[in-house]
Amino acid sequence: MNITDFLSSQHAIVDLRAADKAQLLRELARRAATALGLPADQVLDALLKREALGSTGTGGGIAIPHARLAGVAKPFGMLASLAKAIDFDAIDGRPVDIVCLLLLPTNSQGEQLNALACAARTLRDADALRSTVRPQARPRSRSRLSAPGCASDALLPAIAA
Repeated sequence: MNITDFLSSQHAIVDLRAADKAQLLRELARRAATALGLPADQVLDALLKREALGSTGTGGGIAIPHARLAGVAKPFGMLASLAKAIDFDAIDGRPVDIVCLLLLPTNSQGEQLNALACAARTLRDADALRSTVRPQARPRSRSRLSAPGCASDALLPAIAA
């Protein structure tokens, strides 16, 4: 699976503003719901239920909030760099400033694991990702990130543009 199978530059947000984790999840749920034609409350409820099981803050300033959701036909993603890092109850206790939202179909375990693994591999090099999505750090960057088995070359340059 390639990251471009579930994430496109039109669903990338640079310098998203959120005061806290709850506000961030509400905003991402609203945007994802609009893109998918689903009720925002349904998306938010699924994300909050997953977060109640344990934080999806994976460490290193990265979070991958995700949920399985009826009405989602194939994996859907959004990538956001935050204007200011926020507390996300991450496993390392560090604030989060890069978030990859994943919404997944309810009927496919393998596809869910592949999408999560792909996002995690792509986001593993958080510093390179930050320099790619921060226009003030590298104007009009054409840097590319890739991970074995998870092509992201077509996606991340478009985010910084």
